[in-house]
Amino acid sequence: MELRVLNYFLAVAREENITKAAQMLHITQPTLSRQIIQLEEELGVKLFVRGNHNMVLTEEGLLLKRRAQELLALAEKTKRDFQKDEAELAGEIAIGSGEFRSTKPLTQAMTAFRKKHPLVQYRIYSGNGQNILDNIERGLLDLGVVGEPVDIGKYALVSMPQKEIWGVLVRCDSPLAEKESIRAEDLEGIPLVTSSRDFHGELIGWFGEQYQKLEIMAVGNLLYNEAMLAESGAGAVLCIKLDCSYENLRFIPLYPAVESRTALVWKKDSVFPPATSAFIEFVSRYLREPSHKMGMFMMKE
Repeated sequence: MELRVLNYFLAVAREENITKAAQMLHITQPTLSRQIIQLEEELGVKLFVRGNHNMVLTEEGLLLKRRAQELLALAEKTKRDFQKDEAELAGEIAIGSGEFRSTKPLTQAMTAFRKKHPLVQYRIYSGNGQNILDNIERGLLDLGVVGEPVDIGKYALVSMPQKEIWGVLVRCDSPLAEKESIRAEDLEGIPLVTSSRDFHGELIGWFGEQYQKLEIMAVGNLLYNEAMLAESGAGAVLCIKLDCSYENLRFIPLYPAVESRTALVWKKDSVFPPATSAFIEFVSRYLREPSHKMGMFMMKE
């Protein structure tokens, strides 16, 4: 199975028409038809339902579409990794992260590293922890910031220096907005918007007996969208504090305080391109430096 043929397949899937796809690819329609038929014969499945005027993907075709997109993205990333100058590090470093305050020291490290190596480029992916780990496993991401704990049997890591503080986002006209902190019993009967139905140990312990009484009305993975639900009056968002504000919402910390840690992770025993290897070494030292020494660290580097 050639990457070229996968590119042909995706073009047909996108256009849903063999003639239009052939024109876009600048090849003849019979050549494209023959390539698709040979691909189906190679895989032993039908990839399209062929109509008079269009071609629609079968279930097997939908599966191949997802895999082909991943393979072509990985091939493109590999090509960029090896585009380097003899005298200077270059290439693309793919980094994933959830929405954390601890992302800030990572971005500072990225900025400091690129000042030393201006030919290096970054591709940033935002997602939840499982998305990021899945993409690291597939080779689509080099590193990612995820919540701890992390499987140290599979991943190397450096803990991020900043802790995440948990609380709730509520409308300013909510009775909860008058409080300086939120106790578990304050959330009884309040519809909650969260980033997961599976809370980590600290939150389960914090809720105690109230945990079984929680009313979770929505689960999301981007705080902005969750915040808009709270602003519309849907309930309260259980989340970590971020360095952003919303006009009609207030963040109130939990009491007793609940904190969590994050880590920058990468797959153990992986062979990385020179730019990525150098960045991992740089960012590992950078993140382990005490905050008051970071300015000196950047100057020394």
